[in-house]
Amino acid sequence: MSVSTPLLDTIEPDEPAVELSGNIKSAKPSPNTRKPVVLTPTNRAQNSQMATTHSDAESGIAGIFRQSAHPLALFFLYFFRISAITVYVISGFLTDNYVLSTVMVVVLLAMDFWNCRNVSGRTLVGLRFWNQVDDDGESYWVFESRDPSRPANPIDSKMFWIALYVFPALWASLLVVSILKLGLAFIPIVILALVFNITNAIGFTYADRDAKQRWANNVVGGGWGLGSLGGQLITGAVQKGVGRMFG
Repeated sequence: MSVSTPLLDTIEPDEPAVELSGNIKSAKPSPNTRKPVVLTPTNRAQNSQMATTHSDAESGIAGIFRQSAHPLALFFLYFFRISAITVYVISGFLTDNYVLSTVMVVVLLAMDFWNCRNVSGRTLVGLRFWNQVDDDGESYWVFESRDPSRPANPIDSKMFWIALYVFPALWASLLVVSILKLGLAFIPIVILALVFNITNAIGFTYADRDAKQRWANNVVGGGWGLGSLGGQLITGAVQKGVGRMFG
């Protein structure tokens, strides 16, 4: 390049600009162009994993055991009862050995009867009963109850009475099914289960009524300072009221 050559003549011009014409909206979009993604906040994950209310958090079987004061006793109360019914129902499908299935059901029923009367009833609701024979050969019921100042856990009490009354009804329905299907071989097992379950139901019902009557006698025995006559009147009224409510 010579000195006399102007500087502008040595610079190559840029490519000519392409003029754009027409409407921008009429241009065809590229096939590789992705649609924009709009992120919307949601609480779906939180609703599916977390409870919204206190009742939801304490519902279900896990919530019942968390609220129970004696979860182990409550577990075995339902374990023996459910196991006896389950073995009775499915034993015919699993084995043809009648003696084996009968022995298993009877053992579970006996364990449930002992556990309910001596462990679950005393632990969950503070009640116990047994039959005693005196020197003259007469038998009578003996009831025990805890101090009324130590009330039972409401969950334990509710679940205990549900188990006490629901399972005899289930065994009664199984007895009807056995009679309709002419399963005479299984009727003695169902009758034995009904004897065990109904005995516990009647015993604890009378023990609960006896505990309430003794509580009424202790509370109003003095008539709240009204004297012997006032105490007798109030005690009689309360006893009559308790007797009408609980039998």
